[in-house]
Order: sequence, then structure tokens, then C-alpha cells
Amino acid sequence: MSHVTGTRAPRVELREVGLGYPGRQVLHHVDLSVQPGELVSILGPSGSGKSTLLRIVAGLQKASGGRVLVDGEAVDGPRPDVALAFQDPCLLPWLSVERNVAFGLGFARQPHLTRKARRERVSAALAEVGLEHARHDAPRQLSGGMAQRAALARCLARQPRTLLLDEPFGALDEVTRADMQRLLLKVVRDTGAATVLVTHDIDEALLVSDRIVVLGNQGTLILQLAVDLPTPRETHVPELGALRIRILQALHDSMSKAPHALPPSTSPTFAHA
Repeated sequence: MSHVTGTRAPRVELREVGLGYPGRQVLHHVDLSVQPGELVSILGPSGSGKSTLLRIVAGLQKASGGRVLVDGEAVDGPRPDVALAFQDPCLLPWLSVERNVAFGLGFARQPHLTRKARRERVSAALAEVGLEHARHDAPRQLSGGMAQRAALARCLARQPRTLLLDEPFGALDEVTRADMQRLLLKVVRDTGAATVLVTHDIDEALLVSDRIVVLGNQGTLILQLAVDLPTPRETHVPELGALRIRILQALHDSMSKAPHALPPSTSPTFAHA
């Protein structure tokens, strides 16, 4: 896992962040910080505000309360050093893998790069995710895992200091997902990016995270867990089981207190729960 120390200034800070609409509270007084090189996963039931929180950090949505800081600066819109990846790789079918990875480097908010610098960034990003051999392929020629690698490379080409991932591996098969999880750990270790991963998969969060944050109903932060286990984590079955129980109990308690909680027989479940 990453070597994160508590003495470094956080790269991402959320202070009392809230978001509400008439008759509905999406996020409620969320406090969260993420250090450089730290991977924080966000778990929670559908509608708890996980993806909304990610969009707020990315500057794509404005909170109705609180403050969001990246590198000590208030977030007032998208930043060139913050990259966001979604479950859908969103590759443009008429561009090669190489050109998809380069896409966006010339946007107005990005720092000006020479043609040579862009090529170097793209080549480095493709190398990081192991796609040098597929640089001239079309997206239709890629497997699901390769497409996600290309999407991750597109983020890395921007050399982000903060990396935001919204369920990027949710549609992949189990073997491919495990490969992508290992790649994600390598990317965080190599780049030192402060990384926030939204996932519905408790097992995934336990295997890759330095810390797990659980959002309950109405976007309230109900649990934060440090996952201080050496790799390979798969071998630490009792410790992982104890952490899983704490997460499931927090989620169960949160949903049982919801105004319109479902009866136990129909309560929503999580992958591998």
C-alpha cells in the first residue's frame, strides 16, 4: 500500500460539505481529507451521494454548503491537475487508442504543451498501463479491461495530482477486475496521486484502500476505517472479515434508521456482501 504519513498537508479537503435540494438532502456535513499517495474508497448504498461527492471534488458540481479545497485552493471549477474516470471508458470510436489518450491535453484549462511533450506524456501513460502495443488500435479492438486501461491512461497523461474514479471496474469480470485493481495500486504508488475511488464492492475497497469511508442515507459520513494490512491482503482473511463486518453493520444501522427503510427481506445488497 502507499506510504502515507499524517504530517503532510492533505491534497484534498472537504469541510462540512453539504448539498441539498427542496425536500431532499444529498450530502450532509461531510468532512474528509486525502493525502498525497493515499487511496481512499467511498462505499454506500445507492443514493447516498458517492458519485455526487466525486463530482464536487472534480469541480463539476457546486456544493450548497461547506468548503472544498484541492492543494489548499478553493475548488471553483474543473482543474487541470484533477482527473476523473467513470465506469464507461468513454473512448471516442473514431480515434486510435493513442489519440484517445491524448484527447483533452489541448483543452483551454490544460497547460500549453508542445507536440513533442504531448507525445511523451501519451507514451509514458500507455507504458504505465501496459498498452504500448495497442497504441494504434481502434477502441472496438479492445477488450473491456484494455478499454479501462486506455481510460486510465487518458487520466494519467494529464499528470494529475488528484485522481478520481467512479466505479471504473464495476462492469468487468472478476479476473479482469483483479488485474485492474493491481494496476490501480501501481499507478498510485508510481504517481503519488491523491486517489478517491467510488465503488459498490466491499471486497474491492478492502483490497486496495488505505482508508475506507462509508456514506449512509442522506449523504452522512457514518464510518471511516483505516486498512492497515500488508500485501498480499488476500491472505489476511480474519482481519478482512472483521473489517467487512464493521462496514456491513454500519450500513445496516444506517438503512434501518432511514425514514423509509425497506424491510430486511428486501434491503439492498452490495456485491460480494
